[in-house]
Amino acid sequence: MLRFVASDPGQAGGARRAERRPAWSLFFPLAALHAALAVPLSLVAMRGGLPLLATPAAHGRELLFGFALAVIAGYLLGPLPSLRLSLLAGLWLVGRLAGLAGYPAWPALLADAAFALLLAAWVVPRFLAAKKWRNRLLSPLLGLLCLLAVASLAAHAAFPGLLAPLLHQGVLWLLLLMAFMGGRVIAPAVNGHLMARDRVAGAGVQPRIEAALIGLLGAAGLLAIWPRLWPAAAGLLALAGVVVLVRLWRWSPWRLRDRPDLLGLLLGYAWLGVGALLVAGDLLTGHSPAGRLHAITVGGLGTLASGIMLRQAILRAKGRPGEEAWLPRLALLFTLAAGLRLALPSAGIPALWGAAGAWSLAWLLVAWRLVHWRRRGAATAAARAAGSPTSS
Repeated sequence: MLRFVASDPGQAGGARRAERRPAWSLFFPLAALHAALAVPLSLVAMRGGLPLLATPAAHGRELLFGFALAVIAGYLLGPLPSLRLSLLAGLWLVGRLAGLAGYPAWPALLADAAFALLLAAWVVPRFLAAKKWRNRLLSPLLGLLCLLAVASLAAHAAFPGLLAPLLHQGVLWLLLLMAFMGGRVIAPAVNGHLMARDRVAGAGVQPRIEAALIGLLGAAGLLAIWPRLWPAAAGLLALAGVVVLVRLWRWSPWRLRDRPDLLGLLLGYAWLGVGALLVAGDLLTGHSPAGRLHAITVGGLGTLASGIMLRQAILRAKGRPGEEAWLPRLALLFTLAAGLRLALPSAGIPALWGAAGAWSLAWLLVAWRLVHWRRRGAATAAARAAGSPTSS
């Protein structure tokens, strides 16, 4: 089983161990707060109230290449020397200031590009040595997302007409990343629970289905570059959506009624399948998929990212995710946000603000629970160290 924790690209050894800090402990709370604030600020800006995030493209870029890349950094970088982690987080924060300034603020743009390139340089090589081709796929996929982040900066500053297509491409490749990594989180979690409770294994990773998803979503992303090939991309994307839902069904969600936290992850995975089908419908008719992409970014990314982030924090604190009562509530909040956003434009402005409110509330709750579990983990580690016979 592939472990999604990148090796430390800095100096290793016991002498450096005390100076390291897990990347998730910094990037996860930052990403949650950014997601909570960026959406309502962008809505205010689009209504003429603030000179920041004033276009849908700027709003989309912040959430895709600001928020999502921060989540990826927290999940994949592993422990880093404090100075290196602070540098990376600092570049990310300066890049977010560029978004608030409305672009182009060249020093901030360069900092944002440096963040994406450093993230690629530190994460991509980790998976090149993987034995299975499905695991090696992560290297070019992560590299592509980081390069799209840099390209979107150039488009925003000099070629604004290219920004929307770049963002659409980014969402499609992010869909592939979430389908892959979400499965690698869900499968062992479901299997572990079923084995502990029933002594019967579940469906697991389902490698053939995983390989089919990689092929379908990869080909759909490439074909979607050219509008003339959108019908072909739509067919592959629709088939991928069905395969996602089949994979989810084989995880037997009806057997997980006693684990609402796992059902929340499955709900997020279901949004990936639904989103693929909705976007396929737009591509088939030749319409821009901008609105329907929210099924993937709000429903899928919001639910899966929040669940995975909190699971990591809880497990590192030696807690039990099944006892975290907020996980299923968060999944429902993200589902509400996605449903209201997809109801536009017929539902009007109240639905738009309702979606933003549900999204922001959910991420504020995530930030709160992340801080809670980080403090609990630190307290547990301190108590163990104090009780250790080898402690001084």
